[in-house]
Amino acid sequence: MKHFFNRRESIVTEALDGLLLTSSKGCLARLDSFPDIKVILRADWDKSKVAIISGGGAGHEPSHAGFVGKGMLTAAVSGEIFASPSVDAVLTAIRAVAGEKGALLIVKNYTGDRLNFGLAAEKARAEGFDVEMVIVADDIAIPGINQPRGVAGTLFVHKIAGYHAERGEDLKTVASHAAAAAGDIVSLGMSLSTCSVPGQAHEDRLGEDEGELGLGIHGEPGVERITLQPVADIVATMVARLTPTLLEGGNHALLINNLGAVPPLEMTVIANAVLSSPLGRRVRLIIGPAPMMTALNMNGFSLSLIRLDAVREAALTAAVEPHAWMPAVERHEIEVIAAPRTSAGLNGAPVAGDNLRNRRLITALCEHLISQESELNRLDGRVGDGDTGSTVATGARSVLARLDTLPLDRPAATLASLGDILGTSMGGSSGVLLSIFFTAAAKAMADKADISAALLAGLDRMTFYGGAEVGDRTMVDALSPALQALASGDVVAAAMAAAAGAESTKTMMKARAGRASYVGERDLAGVADPGAVAVAGAFGVAASLA
Repeated sequence: MKHFFNRRESIVTEALDGLLLTSSKGCLARLDSFPDIKVILRADWDKSKVAIISGGGAGHEPSHAGFVGKGMLTAAVSGEIFASPSVDAVLTAIRAVAGEKGALLIVKNYTGDRLNFGLAAEKARAEGFDVEMVIVADDIAIPGINQPRGVAGTLFVHKIAGYHAERGEDLKTVASHAAAAAGDIVSLGMSLSTCSVPGQAHEDRLGEDEGELGLGIHGEPGVERITLQPVADIVATMVARLTPTLLEGGNHALLINNLGAVPPLEMTVIANAVLSSPLGRRVRLIIGPAPMMTALNMNGFSLSLIRLDAVREAALTAAVEPHAWMPAVERHEIEVIAAPRTSAGLNGAPVAGDNLRNRRLITALCEHLISQESELNRLDGRVGDGDTGSTVATGARSVLARLDTLPLDRPAATLASLGDILGTSMGGSSGVLLSIFFTAAAKAMADKADISAALLAGLDRMTFYGGAEVGDRTMVDALSPALQALASGDVVAAAMAAAAGAESTKTMMKARAGRASYVGERDLAGVADPGAVAVAGAFGVAASLA
């Protein structure tokens, strides 16, 4: 698997410097023990309050250094990728930030972290520092395990401890709030792939149709593999595991964490599924979805919940300096605002009318375009972004769904209605272009009842706004010669002209419009433009019915 890095040995230090260089001036700093001891700390820290220290192996960015700042961590100690920082590194951090009020260490429940942070705490106490340590073990993936892992729920503890420390409370009080919070957190992860460590050979243990439930943030195997399924079903499985671990009654805060490689589009689909599930009714505050404690490039997500009371809610909603923390939002219903209604819009559609010949033609055209969805997508995958078939099929399905509402007995009104439907249902440039085509044709048809002239008028407006001409490797290469031939009244000749136009695009080595204009000659060679193919198929259907 490919990665952006220079040398494996310097990737962590370069990343930490990148964080410092892109943070606001005066907010963060590093100790001069860098790079052997990697400690990121608040540049404005004056040791007047309890210091909050956390850390662990790198690879979980923005954790841990990304949460250093007013209201959260005072310092973060980083090890190498997935490796605990050394005792000396943790002890150096304590010495650097602990004042008279002492320091709280927040540690994820991994053996290396417990041992290194624990020994550092003992050594610091021997030096006279007041130090407490809270261990977070929020992962419920493996039932009955003696040492559950600490995962993304640790961020709740960072936020709550940071809040109480910022208020000036003493170490005992801050540690008490942190420990109580740690005991009330549950987390569960799900991924479709393992993570890949830069500079190491990668082998994904999961099959193409497999996901893994409960895998760790270092890529440890999950508790079970599951068959790839719709996200609602995946979330339902996770909810079934999480729900029994929650205390009855009360509200919770939910952290929706991206483990590194899930696109934002999919993360919001996941969020919708979780909040629409029975678990969603128990959620009052939502943090995310966002990458907050990642596992490098793991294509997965985790859900963490903490039981709320008034104090925790105040802590989780308080403003903080680190931008990596997503502000909590209250659970709310979707607000819906009425769309504007006009005489030509949603509630002013023309009165329906029927014409069997027009109904038959439109039905046949739409059914043909739907049947070609996969093939058009395949072609577009070679020369574009792979969605022409889906876009055209979506428009065709929308027309069929509204067929009984169309004024089929009035050609001009039918053309106008088709323009409206395609303009709202197809999306992308194709939908807009076809909407322009039919809308302009409708206007011309209303002025003069000549269908071929009206369609040519639509083509004229479409090419004016779209900018494509014959030879530019678009649907115009099939549509223009077909409509020119149709002017003589011969539908068969129009179909033949459309087919020839579509075929000609195979030898056009340069596209001057559309997504194909970004594709090189090697990829265009011998591949017909999918829009032109769709047009040729439509005229072929029309000719067969003539």
